[in-house]
Amino acid sequence: MIEIENLSKYFGKTKAVDQLNLQIKKGEFFCFLGPNGAGKTTTIKLICGLLKPTSGLIKIGGIDVRKEPILAKKLIGYIPDQPYLYEKLTPAEFLRFIADLYGVSDDGQRLLELFEIDGYKDMLIEEFSHGMRQRLCFCATLLHSPEVIIIDEPMVGLDPKSIHLVKKILKEKSKEAVTIFLSTHILSLAEELSDRIGIIHKGRLIADSSVQSLKEIFKSDKFEDLFLELTQ
Repeated sequence: MIEIENLSKYFGKTKAVDQLNLQIKKGEFFCFLGPNGAGKTTTIKLICGLLKPTSGLIKIGGIDVRKEPILAKKLIGYIPDQPYLYEKLTPAEFLRFIADLYGVSDDGQRLLELFEIDGYKDMLIEEFSHGMRQRLCFCATLLHSPEVIIIDEPMVGLDPKSIHLVKKILKEKSKEAVTIFLSTHILSLAEELSDRIGIIHKGRLIADSSVQSLKEIFKSDKFEDLFLELTQ
């Protein structure tokens, strides 16, 4: 569902992403890990078409992101690490705006109820806490039923109840054959949710396998120790 071939991105002389190759299947829950500055967010922005690669190819559902960006983006739901929302709109107005962008008739009421925002749907977004904004961002992402969900640090600012709900929904979406690409610093989250993980360090992919396989390869019982050893 996501195909990345020889992907590189330079900022001046700095290699943010260096010859990245990944194949992520339909319905696979893929977690993307790495220390700060490793290239995770840059990779995500490249996949979503928010940055142009220096070289390489990205396809979503067989669609070339550079050649047909609108078609590719219709398949994607994206949650950035710092979501931007229109603060002078209410949640209901914001979701109607998102629905119009994607050409769907859904008003998002079911999602507002699911994420427990329906009681605040007439409040301006500027009055929302960070956690409520994050939940609204999930509503907007799921509104057009994307085939690929790409998330950069999904749990920032969420309370334990919201974290439990988000994990449950993402697991369900994966079972419904939605591809999940999740970047996180929370190693326990990746270990719990992922079918497969990729570890990026200094722009290069240094590991690509299931957590259990990596533990066996590197003879480590603790995923945290394994991760720290690989990214030293």
